[in-house]
Amino acid sequence: MSDHVGKRVPMLTGDLYRFQDLLSPSEASVVSGVRAFLAEQVTPIANDYWARAEFPFELVKGFADLGIAGSSQSNLLSGWLALEMAHADASMATFYGVHAGLAMGSIETCGSAEQKERWLPAMRTFATIGAFALTEPTGGSDVAAGLRTTARRDGDNWVLNGAKRWIGNATFADLTVVWARDLDDNQVKGFIVEKDTPGFTATKIENKIALRIVQNADITLTDCVVPADHLLENARTFKDTSKVLRATRSGVAWEAVGVMLAAYEIALDYAKEREQFGRPIAKFQLVQDLLVRMLGNVTGSLGMCVRLAQLQDAGEFKDEHSALAKAYTTTRMREVVGWARELLAGNGIVLDYNIGRFVADAEALYSYEGTREINTMIVGRAVTGHSAFV
Repeated sequence: MSDHVGKRVPMLTGDLYRFQDLLSPSEASVVSGVRAFLAEQVTPIANDYWARAEFPFELVKGFADLGIAGSSQSNLLSGWLALEMAHADASMATFYGVHAGLAMGSIETCGSAEQKERWLPAMRTFATIGAFALTEPTGGSDVAAGLRTTARRDGDNWVLNGAKRWIGNATFADLTVVWARDLDDNQVKGFIVEKDTPGFTATKIENKIALRIVQNADITLTDCVVPADHLLENARTFKDTSKVLRATRSGVAWEAVGVMLAAYEIALDYAKEREQFGRPIAKFQLVQDLLVRMLGNVTGSLGMCVRLAQLQDAGEFKDEHSALAKAYTTTRMREVVGWARELLAGNGIVLDYNIGRFVADAEALYSYEGTREINTMIVGRAVTGHSAFV
């Protein structure tokens, strides 16, 4: 664990209702170490790497030293850690979420005991980095029914063919969890595809305007042969895929709160320092109105995420819970980063004042792990008893 663990954790400026107090002393200690690592190692270099669209590989050891990937922890702590990471940088939060949430989560949820023992220990220490390949060039929201990547059993192997898009970490990941449709039974299944497997190619997506540090890739699978024991034993239908997405979708809600908190704090600090008409703009009523609107969004969203974690820890967690949280918090996040940029005026569009990175990255969080509309239909189906999916 980090050397910083054990230090007192100051309250976040935007945590007006002191939700952080709900963390146990041991959980607060973990948060302390993570927050210190992010403040010392991530925040100072985030703008530079974001501008260059490069990944800071030198930070991987630091993430490993934190000892939090795949550790036994409450959902409240897991969510708060996602918040802390996004509060520092949404790209690094995404890197961690893809590896520890989507990739490790797929193996933890759908793998056999032998598969978990084979891959998870090295992933916990970041000796093996994971990626997760579900989205396709022609399929995002309709991927459950429209998945085109195929899997064909051939003796002791499976042969994968198809394409994936927007796959985070995929340019350098040691393994990728690839979801493909079995040609025999038409069901979606999960496969572990290791780096350098013949027929597997990952090409970096260039010219992004959001999450530029994340190394998203286009993946092509051309007669890609994987051994039969690389089929996740308990990934037999898309319902199994959904179990992974249900959990990680709640993580995105927490990330949205982290982005909101950062935007609010940047705007608040700027308002106290920036002077117009001979006084700090924090003294103006309209500026205070913007700040209070931001704080309201942060507080409401954080409260929703905390309750979501409590339901998860109580074993009462359902698809509609994470779907509503993801749809609501990312919408509120979009408002907050927009208001923060507005408060900073022209200074809000340059990286020097930090908010520009959060404004851009918010657009990616708003879209991934299910758009607002798709998550709305998940909740709508639950509350009405009628599906609006086509």
